Amino acid sequence: MKGDLQMYVENIGIDGLVTDLKLMEEVMLKNGLVLEGQWDYERVTFDKKYVIREGTYYLRIFGELVEGDIDGRKATVRLKQPVLGKYYYPFGVEYGEGEEFPASLVKDCELTAKAVYDELKQYSV
Repeated sequence: MKGDLQMYVENIGIDGLVTDLKLMEEVMLKNGLVLEGQWDYERVTFDKKYVIREGTYYLRIFGELVEGDIDGRKATVRLKQPVLGKYYYPFGVEYGEGEEFPASLVKDCELTAKAVYDELKQYSV
């Protein structure tokens, strides 16, 4: 992970992966990442929430529409590099370089992103 403007989960291969949204949702859910209401007609956001002693954190994997209809779940989506953020009430999730992330949390985020990539890469278009 690097600390510039955001804390990215790097060197996984997920950035730029393109696949079917329905399949993507199944794989994400299997790995603890949920879509919930975090989508619009051009973007999706999958979240995995961590509540640990140091606070509440989110692994986020963003995606953007390549073609189709996200609302109807008939879409092809390109994933972006996963990012890790810390939640602050009432402001939301912060991704800044000043954030401290426990090593065990970072490791789990890397393993989760790798598991998602390993399963989805075989279906990449």
